[in-house]
This record gives sequence, structure tokens and C-alpha cells, in this order.
Amino acid sequence: MPEPTSFPRPVPTIGDTSAAHERSADPRGWAFDEQTIQALDSVLTARRDIRRFRPDPVPEELVRAVIESGHAGPSVGHSQPWRFIVVEDAALRDRAAAMADKSRLWQAARMAPERGQQLLDLKLEGLREAPLGLVVACDRRAPAVGVLGRATFTDADMWSCAAAIENMWLTARAHGLGMGWVTLFQPEELAELLGLPEGVETLGWLCLGWPDERPPAPGLQRLAWSTKLPVDDVVLRDRWPADDSLVKPTSHLRAPAQDRVVHATDDADDLLTTPGSLGVLDRALNRVEAVRPQGVDGGCLVLAAADHPVTSHRISSFETHVTADVMRANVAGQGMGAVAAAGAGLSSLVVDAGVEAPVAGARGARPLDPRGDLLATDALSSDDAEALIQHGKQLGCEAAAHGMVVLGEVGIGNTTVASALASALLDLDADQSVGLGTAADADMVARKRVLVTGARERWLAKHSDDPMQLLAALGGGEFAVLSGVVLGAAGAGAVVVLDGLATSVAALLAVRMEPAVQGYLIAGQQSRETAHAAVLTELGLEPLLAMRLRSGEGVGGCLAASLLLQGQRMRRLVARTR
Repeated sequence: MPEPTSFPRPVPTIGDTSAAHERSADPRGWAFDEQTIQALDSVLTARRDIRRFRPDPVPEELVRAVIESGHAGPSVGHSQPWRFIVVEDAALRDRAAAMADKSRLWQAARMAPERGQQLLDLKLEGLREAPLGLVVACDRRAPAVGVLGRATFTDADMWSCAAAIENMWLTARAHGLGMGWVTLFQPEELAELLGLPEGVETLGWLCLGWPDERPPAPGLQRLAWSTKLPVDDVVLRDRWPADDSLVKPTSHLRAPAQDRVVHATDDADDLLTTPGSLGVLDRALNRVEAVRPQGVDGGCLVLAAADHPVTSHRISSFETHVTADVMRANVAGQGMGAVAAAGAGLSSLVVDAGVEAPVAGARGARPLDPRGDLLATDALSSDDAEALIQHGKQLGCEAAAHGMVVLGEVGIGNTTVASALASALLDLDADQSVGLGTAADADMVARKRVLVTGARERWLAKHSDDPMQLLAALGGGEFAVLSGVVLGAAGAGAVVVLDGLATSVAALLAVRMEPAVQGYLIAGQQSRETAHAAVLTELGLEPLLAMRLRSGEGVGGCLAASLLLQGQRMRRLVARTR
């Protein structure tokens, strides 16, 4: 047989002209030369967050170069969601600076006293000094499912914009320009200042100009705010360590300041009525005023729902599809929770945290990994628990913009989940933590007690007191989301009104993660669930209502919110003694 004839390889005139045998022979052939690599390393390690600027103008061609580098960044599905707003107007920059000053004081007031004072000592922005501002806005109006790569990681468009900012930062540094990233804004206020439409979000404000400082190391590191972690401390292999031995990020959240708490009581004493005449409501109103001295005129019900594999143990009187049915009614504004919220003058935010059949119109915050039944397997993966907490924090911040935040939940079987969590958190046996639930009979309660006992024993075998691990082991989607909502709302300075056992357990998990959160909580009601009284006692909260409610959906919390709003109006309008 004749030898096959070798022909020249067709080489494209555009695109990649390399051949497989070339790439195989020289895997490093795409690398830059050593000098370029060292130059890149120099720029990376010399990047700084600049706060002090010279007034000299930045040439237009350099501004263009910085923006073009951002536009060259990677974006999910090549969606290019970034929009670059160049702010040169002095009046706009002054208004932005005033907003940042306010937010700086606001955040410092919510930290532990020493840490808050340390924050105030820091110079955190150069909005007035920098000759111009660059605001990177993310146009999120395209539905996530229609953008390649966003159907599952719906925030990847925001990450794309963050990658663009890093490109801009490095380019500015290479040209000798200073850039500072400022996030000392309430997002909705900055959006209003810039006239952004609904669905377009900012990632803060970038100050750009010639630097009036040349810091040898990152500013917060030099000023002892924090230290740089060794790289080996942040590199993992294959998966998160089973013992969760990594150091957690530090939080400096603090409860409402003492002077605010005292002022609220003093102010109530000036009313033409006997001190404490409204009983428990007076105490709750004092807490509202301590958290927000200006008061609140409304709020938002955050209603989160999920289904649970634990129902396979026949611990519920209803089919799981009821969760989706109730959620669809709330999305339509016709569920008990949505109607109660509207009656109290509250908006509603309906969250699908893992309903078996996804709920159209609800905000999605669903677990990605398989879920367990508590008894034999963990309810959530650790990745899902962490992700849902973070999603809840974002929702809590969003809801806090409306005023007080009311928690509500829906989930067939979630009273069993709540009982298991309460049992583990408070070291209660099943008789002390398991109640009837909704329409249960004696046999069903017996099965619930066996299940809760087994789940608690499985948890105790882990020898852990980490609330995040407990949430993953015995919780569920709505518990993780609502715990995050509590953390986010408290961090944003909002009162959080609890409803029944499930929402109170979610709040207790949040308090175990961040104790200062307790100062932002109000118990809307005490339900008939057996463990609810013990959970409220652990939280140090006295309920406003005790009406034997079993409705869920945040109904009791909304009724309590009505009382709080009415109580505030009374305090504003009642005659004063001085």
C-alpha cells in the first residue's frame, strides 16, 4: 500500500491560526515574556485605594483608556452589562459627598464603640477632591434566564461589572492615576441622584484623578484596621474543610446605642399619659425609636417558602403542593400574608427558597444541591446554606429601605424543621419542642417526636456549636434566607418583626451568628407551637400578641406591625407635658 500523501494544513486567515501539534509541543507558547509578566505583577501589587487627590484635570485620552479597559473586561454570556457614567458636575459630586458623609456616620453608629470611632478616624473617600467620578452601573433589565450563564448564577452580571472595575483600577495605576472605590451610599439614593431607571444598579462610585498620596501598602492595612491574610490561609483543595476551621470574616455590628435607648424612654415619659400605659407595646415602641429615632411609616413583609424532604416521614396533614399554591396566592396579592401586609400598609417581597414546583413571580433564592430529611442526611449542603444566608442579607437590606421588616414563611413540614432546630439550639427534648402543627393528630405528633429526637441526636454527634453548620444539618431554604434577612435588615438599621416559631428560630440562628442583632428584634406574636415560648425567652423578647394563631405567612407579624405603626402615631399626636 502506498504511503499516504501529506498535504499542507489549511490555515485560517482569521481567528486562531495555531495547530494542535504546535500547542502540544509548546504548552507555554501563549505566555508573555518574563519582562511583561513582571510588569503585570508590579501593577497588581502596587494597586491602591486612593483617598487623596490633586485638583489637576485628567486628560480625556486617559479617561478614555481607563473606560476602555473596563469595557475589555470579561462578562457572563458576553452580555456587557456595564454602563460607565462620567461625573464632572461639581454640584453632583458635592451631593454624592454629603450622602457618603451621612452613610459613614450611620455605619459607625452601628459598630462597637471603639471600632466605630476608629472608622471615623479613617479617610474613606475623595469625592470632593477628585476631579471626576466614574460610576459603574449594571443594567440588569434583561431576564437572567435569557443571558447565557446567568440562569443559575443570577448575580454574574454584577460580578462582570466588578471585573470591569478591577481592569479600570489597574489601568489607572499603570498610568500613574489614582482610583478609589467608594460604597458609602444607600444604593437607592445614589441611583436617584444619577437618575437610574428601575433595574439598573450601581456598584458604588469610583474617584479618579492624580493621587495626592503614594501609599507603600494598602491603607486599611497600614492603619491597623485589618491585616493581610497569608495566601495559604485562603487556598483550599477540592472542598471546604470538614471541621470548618477557617477564620470567619470579622463583623463589628452593634446594637442600638445606649443614648438612643435612653432617649426613647425619656421621650415617652413626656406624653400626657401614665408611663408605660401601653404595656408591652410601649416597650416595643421604645425599641423602634432606639433603632430609628425618626420613626418608620411603613415596612415590608419578606415571605419566604420552601418544601422539605422530611415530609416523606408523614409528619404533615397536607400535600407538599400546598406550599406552591399558597405562594402563588401571595404573589397575586391574595394570600393571607399579602393581604395582612397590605392592610398594615406594608409592601410584600415573596421569596421562593426551595418550593418543589418553582413559583412564577417570586424572587428566586433556591438551593442548588440535593436536600436531606434531617434524620439521615443534612437538610442543606454547606454551600447552599452559606449562599442562601448571603442572598437573605441582600433581601434584608432591600426590605429595610421600606421601614420595618416583617418575617413570614410558608412550607409544608416546616414546623417539624423548626422544632428540630429549636431542640438543638436550646437543648430541648422532643416533648418540649414538638407541637401539633397545623391539623395534625396524635399519631402524627408521635412520628414528629421520633424524628426530632433522631435529628437532634445526629446533630449532637457532630460536637459542633456553629449555627451555620446547624442550619445546614437541620434547617431548610426558608430558614437560611430568613436568617440572612435578619442579619441584612439589622445591618441596615431596621427593626425586624417576627411572626411564629419558624421565623423566631431563624432570628435565633442570626443572633447566634451576630449577637448584636437581638437589639433590632420585636416579637410580633407567640403562637401555640410548643417551642415558641422557649425560643422567645432565649431571645429575651416579650410578644405583642398571643392569639393562638396558626396561619403562618407572616400574618401575626403584620398584625403586630399595625400596632407598632398605630402606636407611633399615638406618640406623635398625644399631648405632651412639656
